Amino acid sequence: MDLKQIERLMQAMKLAQIKRLALKQEGFEIELERDCGGRVTLSSPQERVYEERRLESPPLVEPVHSFPVAPSPSSESKSKVVGTAITSPMVGTFYTSPSPDAANFVKVGDVVTEESVVCIIEAMKVMNEVKAGVKGRVVEILVKNGDPVEFGTKIFSVEA
Repeated sequence: MDLKQIERLMQAMKLAQIKRLALKQEGFEIELERDCGGRVTLSSPQERVYEERRLESPPLVEPVHSFPVAPSPSSESKSKVVGTAITSPMVGTFYTSPSPDAANFVKVGDVVTEESVVCIIEAMKVMNEVKAGVKGRVVEILVKNGDPVEFGTKIFSVEA
């Protein structure tokens, strides 16, 4: 996405009176937000381009800091992993079972193989099965059902 396309998005937001717009597209992510004064704020990897442009012209774009991430129990338990850790392959929401009324994929004490499905991570309304990738016995579940996870978050501890 180039500067002209982003400027068109900002104009469309103003005309349609949209306050907030988030767009993710093939490795590119942008969030635009208008305040009551009609200014648009921007958060993306391309902030430097806009920062330079902002210095040359009246302020149309103002960079916004990244989303604050609340510390989760999973981040605290990262240092307590016993054995091998199974980590999240993506950003999303962690679920221990395929549906709220179904049994968990695994529980503490269960033996898993590389191909065992251990959880689901929901990302953008898509349910992604996560396989263990290791053989062993589940020692600890490090994330609570429904918690947000990031890429690399330790979600299970498995002992060989």
